[in-house]
Amino acid sequence: MLDELKKLRKNIDVLDKKFIKLITKRLKIVTEIGKIKKKHGLSIHDPIREKKMLSSRCEEAKLNGVSSCLVKDLLKRIMRESYFNENQEGFKKICLNLRPIIIIGGLGKMGQLFNKMLKLSGYKVHILEKNDWHNAKKILNNPMMVIVSIPVLLVKPIILKLSSLPKDCILIDLTSIKHRPLNVMLNVHSGPVLGLHPMFGPECKNLVKQLIIVCHGRYPEKYEWFLEQMRIWGVKLYVVNAIQHDYYMNFIQILRYFITFSYGLNFLEEDVNLKKMLDLSSPIYHIEIAMIGRFFNQNPELYADIMMSSGNNIFFIKRYYKILSKLITILEKKDKEKFIDYFKKIKTWFKSYAKKLSKKSDDILGQLNDNI
Repeated sequence: MLDELKKLRKNIDVLDKKFIKLITKRLKIVTEIGKIKKKHGLSIHDPIREKKMLSSRCEEAKLNGVSSCLVKDLLKRIMRESYFNENQEGFKKICLNLRPIIIIGGLGKMGQLFNKMLKLSGYKVHILEKNDWHNAKKILNNPMMVIVSIPVLLVKPIILKLSSLPKDCILIDLTSIKHRPLNVMLNVHSGPVLGLHPMFGPECKNLVKQLIIVCHGRYPEKYEWFLEQMRIWGVKLYVVNAIQHDYYMNFIQILRYFITFSYGLNFLEEDVNLKKMLDLSSPIYHIEIAMIGRFFNQNPELYADIMMSSGNNIFFIKRYYKILSKLITILEKKDKEKFIDYFKKIKTWFKSYAKKLSKKSDDILGQLNDNI
């Protein structure tokens, strides 16, 4: 029996080695595709092609008695590596004969990422850091675009120093709030102005399928080329006005940061055994703890600045605190009827999104199980 098992396992090893060679061959072809995309200015990500390909392969999997979910998962992982390989080939330069681009805060993590992507696209980029302001006049000599990538509390004083930019220079900020910085830029600079909010961390290997929120300022036709350049990087752009952006960020960022910080502080105060908690946890709780750990692995000044950047933030947090107080009262009174009533109302409010999000979380949990 053991000899038979060894023989079968040896066959599996042979197939695995062939599989790795096939992946290597596929990635080499992807590299050639990247060269063609760069030459013709095509986006690194083709969602229509990706959707058709995944659908076709899943159908083939079913015909061969193989789980379509397995094939889809494998292909998505391979494609993620493929996008990284294509990324290394660089990108077509959309705006030729462009004067230099300046990144203020270019040595910060997000500044470095934009610096890398712009250079991969063939642009000349200069960096202006906090110790360079004595030489700012020389560095800011006739730029075509200035990107401000600095902590949110420093944005206003830094932008106020940029009143002498050329009128055709594009002024951009990357902060997580948009309304006030955008207004400051519009008041200081008479040329094209654009607000961007990258909804991802600077550790991204590539920007395929990553979201950047776009808040138009002035003369969008003057910076449309840059939006197209980011699309070529594979970025998904979502346009919204600055006021709406800031409103929704109260829920997407501020409340989430507050809840995560509170959760972490609770762990600290209770002095729980983290390893024991992970050992006893389901996959979904592993995700929650991982996200908390990820949060506290970041720069604390960044999150302090974001959460304390506006009086509206504390307003939303206090409203959330009132909801918590209401829920605590329900639990203290053991008011099961009220609890279920709220539960059903929330379920109705989510409508069809509840099923979609449940399916999405199932997919994530399936992948997580493979890595625990």
